[in-house]
Amino acid sequence: MSLISCKDLELAYEGRCIASGLNFQVEEGDYLCIVGENGSGKSTLMKTLLGLKDYSRGIITFGGGLRPDAIGYLPQQTEVQRDFPASVNEVVLSGCLNRCGIRPYYNRQEKEAASRNMERLGIEALARRCYRELSGGQQQRVLLARALCAADRLLVLDEPVSGLDPHATADLYSLIESLNKEDNMTIIMVSHDIGAAVRYGTKILHVSSRPLFFGKTEAYLDSEVGKIYTAKAGVVS
Repeated sequence: MSLISCKDLELAYEGRCIASGLNFQVEEGDYLCIVGENGSGKSTLMKTLLGLKDYSRGIITFGGGLRPDAIGYLPQQTEVQRDFPASVNEVVLSGCLNRCGIRPYYNRQEKEAASRNMERLGIEALARRCYRELSGGQQQRVLLARALCAADRLLVLDEPVSGLDPHATADLYSLIESLNKEDNMTIIMVSHDIGAAVRYGTKILHVSSRPLFFGKTEAYLDSEVGKIYTAKAGVVS
């Protein structure tokens, strides 16, 4: 079942076209990795799918009953956000804000969802800790739990391991893989790490000013662009 379908999509940044002719679909259960050079439009595409940015032309269709406001989003963190003075529980609960509407409080179901997702990611013991006191890996788990509170069936992740040490990186990738394979959570992940993209992703979208590839990971590894970029990164297929 197709959750998102993009046809002839064109993206612009500050009035300048940065990518055009984007045609791809995100099926339920996919783990789609979006790769490409810096400035190729990866993050702009992700924010466009989330409705945070407008697109110049083309069509984006949501299917399978997926609502744009029911997509979990894990953005790149800024230094200011890393120093946010709130408890872990408060940060995770904030993922339920879209469910609240005009209601000025969290109900029992939303509080239970936050507790369930903290337990799911092994951070329930941190619930009362201050977010800014946590390690980078712990903070990313908290933000992933927050995104899960918002998610129906789809998580959108923008460079989720940026700035993490190798151990925390492997740990977070393992968590995301588990959510995809065991919980059937559909994943869209922007990554500059070609090695991780081809290891974990079931599909690859390689963007540039024109799309260079969209399809299954195995086909990407056999494609000309896939061979070039994986060779540059020292990836052995």
